[in-house]
Amino acid sequence: MEAGRGIQSLLQSSRRLFDELIHEEGIECEWEEKGLLFVFKTSKQFDHYAHTDELLRTHFGMAAKRFDAAELAVLEPALKPGLAGGYLYQSDAHLRPDRLMSELRRILVARGVDIRENCEVLGFAKSSAGVAAVRTRTGDVLADQFVVATGAWTPRLNEELGCRVPIQPGKGYSVTMPRPTVCPTYPLIFEEHRVAVTPFRSGYRLGSTMEFAGYDESLNRARIGLLTDAAKLYLRDPISEPVQEEWWGWRPMTFDGLPIIDRAGLASNVVIAAGHNMLGLSMATATGKLVAEMLGGASPHIDPAPYSLKRFR
Repeated sequence: MEAGRGIQSLLQSSRRLFDELIHEEGIECEWEEKGLLFVFKTSKQFDHYAHTDELLRTHFGMAAKRFDAAELAVLEPALKPGLAGGYLYQSDAHLRPDRLMSELRRILVARGVDIRENCEVLGFAKSSAGVAAVRTRTGDVLADQFVVATGAWTPRLNEELGCRVPIQPGKGYSVTMPRPTVCPTYPLIFEEHRVAVTPFRSGYRLGSTMEFAGYDESLNRARIGLLTDAAKLYLRDPISEPVQEEWWGWRPMTFDGLPIIDRAGLASNVVIAAGHNMLGLSMATATGKLVAEMLGGASPHIDPAPYSLKRFR
């Protein structure tokens, strides 16, 4: 419950900030505010989820609208008949992440930001005042302040950061395709099979699974199969051709589900922003604002205490 409150603070702030950022900057990232629909195949699990919904409603003010089998069929015609029901969280929104990143790059470059790709970080050059530069294979990058937002790779910098960052890579998978003929209207979560379906305006994605295999860089085809097999249980038109991308990535997992947003042990001019588990994009804007406040000496807009490195000591 304590972790949930820390997560909610970031999520609620990020939701507001995404609205502001996308509309003020004119970002074209297929942003849609349709909500998120949890779908259940069996009556047992559908009824059991009522306890979770009540907890979210009572303690976090996040109430879902409940749909029985007949109502669900009307709400989302892309679903197969015979499902037990669903819960719609109407405040959720979704976007296409690759489009968001392209748009952010466009905006930042236009404002004079230098983006260096394929530039391996080796460590930090230190001075009496803290960190003076990031050491890379292409030379030192000088700056007054530094943000380490390196996700699942962050523990590899523990010695350089002067602190212990307990993050473990949890590999997730996705498959991206064109929109099927009968495409869902809502983003869907198949809670019993742990699979997510995201209908973009320009495409369609199945994602999820969690594989703890260290820093393994192989694509496990069995995991891809789990995504498509689950979709076939729920959707009238679960897959389409051609498959545009089969993807995997390392989620930065912490044991308590909370990210790390704090100054490093190394120096006061280094801030770590990592460990966002499975909610990195969802927490992104609030994390960015909180980091900017920490570096600029402003009062934080949310309490940073839950994300402190001190909780691991």
